[in-house]
Amino acid sequence: MPANSTMMKPAAQAIGVNVAEQVLVLDFGSQTAQLIARRVRENNVFCQMVRHDLPASRIREINPKGLILSGGPASVYGKGSPQPDPEIFNLGIPILGICYGMQVTCQTQGGQVTAGHTREFGNAPCRVFSSTGLFEGVPAEFQAWMSHGDQVRDLPEEFSPIANTETCPNAAVKHSTLPIYGLQFHPEVTHTEHGSRLLANFVKGICGCRGTWKISDFIEQEVAALRKRVGSNRVICGLSGGVDSSVVAALLSRAIGDQVSCIFVDNGLLRQGESDQVREQFSDHFKTDLHVVDAKSRFLDELKWVKDPQQKRKIIGRVFIEVFRHEAKSIPNARFLAQGTLYPDVIESGGSPDGPAAVIKAHHNVGGLPEELGFELIEPLRDLFKDEVRQMGLELGLPEHLIWRHPFPGPGLAVRCLGEITEPKLETLRQADAIVIDELHRAGLYRKIQQAFAVLLPVQSVGVMGDDRTYEDAVAVRCVQTDDFMTADWYHLPYDVLQKISTRITNSVRGVNRVVYDISSKPPSTIEWE
Repeated sequence: MPANSTMMKPAAQAIGVNVAEQVLVLDFGSQTAQLIARRVRENNVFCQMVRHDLPASRIREINPKGLILSGGPASVYGKGSPQPDPEIFNLGIPILGICYGMQVTCQTQGGQVTAGHTREFGNAPCRVFSSTGLFEGVPAEFQAWMSHGDQVRDLPEEFSPIANTETCPNAAVKHSTLPIYGLQFHPEVTHTEHGSRLLANFVKGICGCRGTWKISDFIEQEVAALRKRVGSNRVICGLSGGVDSSVVAALLSRAIGDQVSCIFVDNGLLRQGESDQVREQFSDHFKTDLHVVDAKSRFLDELKWVKDPQQKRKIIGRVFIEVFRHEAKSIPNARFLAQGTLYPDVIESGGSPDGPAAVIKAHHNVGGLPEELGFELIEPLRDLFKDEVRQMGLELGLPEHLIWRHPFPGPGLAVRCLGEITEPKLETLRQADAIVIDELHRAGLYRKIQQAFAVLLPVQSVGVMGDDRTYEDAVAVRCVQTDDFMTADWYHLPYDVLQKISTRITNSVRGVNRVVYDISSKPPSTIEWE
């Protein structure tokens, strides 16, 4: 393997996809910026994020049908606030600014942005002045999701308001002659009623996109790109048995066949029976060069006494790479590492390393990678969301039971066992988690829920079992509904299912005397607890 590595550019800079029509999202650091891209793709129009300061000259070369300026955590009048190239407003390309994107658009055009008298966070009734153009087919009043402190106080000379809320007179604005629009609210989140229609109106009505892009097009492009980049070298696939790494393996198999070697690291943080399932699935389906590494003791030794969730993730990422690299040395001509990083992984880890997005949590397959891996990194799913990855998997011929498996975090049970990690705690969690999944299958609910699991809490409480007093652990159950994993709502499990889960866990999992159900949504919570 080469001594130095050349890591792939982050998604916010990857703009080499060759498509007939596309829309670019200029990323100003919003945690829902990539959700904008997802909403655009729902209209069969390819969309990807680029840097907020991408030069107008480069945008002209790409020739997108439209630009969307995302929200962001900064204030436009703050020192060092991210700014776009002002020449983008002279390209004649339709532009939609969202929240911060609207504010920076208006400021650039001569308007004034100030701190609002009332900070809006959450739903607010939005009143539309005219149901045409951007608001075609949208009711005169609807609920819009607000998340801002600043507002555009004075509009630029050529702009006028087209919608308002009680505390925001310029909730939506447009240029009088150019196809430039601004929204103070967030149409990309599900909390905004008719938000998808708004974005569809911009993409298809204002930008004139026909909507002909399909996931099969993406597969063809990636296969060609992988063959060109890999050449005669060998690619190592980090296999976990989950949907993402499985789709990566299937894509690599189609592109380069027997040049792929898969490495499965058993870190001791897997679900019940998962190691055996991985061996069976990939020996039968892929018939690939599969290397299984038993590293349970090493991971648990490194995690001893560690309670901080970010430190857990970093340790797991570091040890994984060390173990992985050691095994990779036994594979000749191994130059590339492929892994299943997705769009939500990138944005939650802060996106581009020098971009404006804030870090929510570090993913072991993003933030935990050392700068020099010893091989080059390939992330063929980096531009895709979970539902798109599943579509790709089905197109590649993977079995449905594998494709529809619920996501499992890279750090595994380490982020579901809160506090210090020990083998007895992990075993307790495995048993509780297996009961949750089994009961969902029995009730016919597994496919209706996008992610479900148990969490072992670092809390003990008093209970009564038989005639004895107990002081034992508590388990939280988490079930969510989501389209894209960027936002999520808790699933309303029937009471009888909840009762069965609770009864089975407290009766059969030694050391647990209490079960609680998590009814928080994302945002403000995350799906995982750590």
